[in-house]
Amino acid sequence: MAEDLDELLDEVESKFCRPDALTLGGDEQPEGRGGGGTQSSDCHRAAAEDDDRSTETLKKEDDLDSLIHEIFEEPNCDKKPFKLKSKSSGDIPVRAPIQGLYKSCSPVYLGGSTIPCGIGTNASLRACDHLRCIACDFRVLSYNDCMWDKSCDYLFFRNNMPEFHKLKTKLVKKKGTRAYACQCSWRTVEEPMDLQTDQQLRWVCGKH
Repeated sequence: MAEDLDELLDEVESKFCRPDALTLGGDEQPEGRGGGGTQSSDCHRAAAEDDDRSTETLKKEDDLDSLIHEIFEEPNCDKKPFKLKSKSSGDIPVRAPIQGLYKSCSPVYLGGSTIPCGIGTNASLRACDHLRCIACDFRVLSYNDCMWDKSCDYLFFRNNMPEFHKLKTKLVKKKGTRAYACQCSWRTVEEPMDLQTDQQLRWVCGKH
């Protein structure tokens, strides 16, 4: 009986008390404990992700509230009033070309071909070559060293102005003279004259 008991203990020891069995039992945790540890870590990870999502959602809601507040906030006129940007002294003003580049003759002179053309002033005797008639609204043309034939009349200029190939039929060559004409008036000038002295002409300087 004792021998049988010893053999049974030896068999149990050989099966359950071997070094590889002890090692395996020490490395691997029981199924119940191992499974419980994995589930616990998964729960902690899910909770952390929920916290992150909640924080991000709150941040987006705060940004949205701030944007809505900026859109509907009434403008404060005391902070930065709207002003047109003034140009510096080096920039050209918008109306500078009208005021600085265009000038009128004063007084307005007519003259023969020996009188230079340009802007006439009290100090500079120049014949205006930018004349315009305010009666017919035509530009006044001029031809140097020419005079108008005495047969010219209103209908001639009315029908032929401003075509030179038709007007030249009434131009006569004469050195030192200058022939002026619009659609309703005409003059031959040899000596310089102030336009104001001829009240019948409705010519003005059209600016240079």
